[in-house]
Amino acid sequence: MQILVACELPEFALEELRALSSQVRYEPELRPEQLKEAIGQVNILVVDNRRVSPEVIARAEALQMIVRAGPGPGEVALTEASNQGIFVAHCPDQHAVAIAELTFGLILALDRRIVDNTLALREGRWSRAEFKDAQGLSGRTLGILGYGPTGREVALRAQAFGMNLLAWSPGPVPEPATLPGLRFCNFPRELARESDVVTVQPTGDEVAPMVLVDAEFLESMRPGAYLVHVGHPAAVDEIALAKAIAKRKLRVAVDVFSSEPLVDAARFRWRLADLPGVIGTEHVGNLTEQCRNATAREVVRIIRSFLVCGEILNCLNLLEHSPATWQLVLRVKDAVGVMASILDAIRADGINAEEISSRVFVGARAAWCTIALDERPSNEALAAIRALDAVLYCELRAVV
Repeated sequence: MQILVACELPEFALEELRALSSQVRYEPELRPEQLKEAIGQVNILVVDNRRVSPEVIARAEALQMIVRAGPGPGEVALTEASNQGIFVAHCPDQHAVAIAELTFGLILALDRRIVDNTLALREGRWSRAEFKDAQGLSGRTLGILGYGPTGREVALRAQAFGMNLLAWSPGPVPEPATLPGLRFCNFPRELARESDVVTVQPTGDEVAPMVLVDAEFLESMRPGAYLVHVGHPAAVDEIALAKAIAKRKLRVAVDVFSSEPLVDAARFRWRLADLPGVIGTEHVGNLTEQCRNATAREVVRIIRSFLVCGEILNCLNLLEHSPATWQLVLRVKDAVGVMASILDAIRADGINAEEISSRVFVGARAAWCTIALDERPSNEALAAIRALDAVLYCELRAVV
């Protein structure tokens, strides 16, 4: 089993992978064009934000799984991987603590104007009178827009500061969801009207993100409120935000941008950079050692589960429900050829088996099997299956 790690991983994770496979190639500097040449006999590929193009997947003769060391598919050609029967797994929620910590750093920086204080000192100015307008956080209301694992970590930290908590989620809230004192709003503008501080958090919908903060949302915010954006870049309308900052006297902190450089060092100009009351960081929310180690542990867990148990954790490209309309439920003897004989009867009807599962009982004398089918088998096929000596029981169920 050949594992190619084409991203940076800490040494402890590499050692654990080497314990799983004697063929671990660690090439974190591999360029996309080199990946096309290196992928041939690789069975498991680990990447971060590196592009895995359809051309790379087409040349992956032995590839079984791609593990993205981060949330979502990133730059992996998900459709092509699915067409070729290659699992794509990811590492969701490992960034939650790191982003929550940055969120609170930005909230405090806005309230206490830490950046302006530092710049004044660097310029040789002592101007305390400029910085006496901090509101403090205790007793104020924090609205979490996009409540998920990261939002929950933010809420836990807000409680330590004595803040009141509101939240809104675009989808089902993951468990454990609620915290004492946390109230969910029915729609985003309700949260905007009632919050002194609004944080835009990752929602988990990286493929088709919603615009959460638009002109109407900003118009609903309290004058002088704070907005901290660490979610998906597309979740905030930057043009509307630029207009609202002066009009609503908002203080704004941003860590993600609608257009960012693709490399770590480049020239970059941000449209909000010169506006008063605005601070920013360079998409550093997940750049902590804690986050790197948590992600690395999840990469190892995914690969270990696949190699040892055959289980696919955090898979992005498996159907949640198969297109099957019928299901065969069978008790069979644990004997050679029994499944082949059953599938021969199904194939004779021209029916496709969408999913097959089997569990063996203690003693390895019998097994429980289910076969999901895209059409109803004929009575002749069912009779042929029931007539097999190794079939102890056969039932046909309609999939509801």
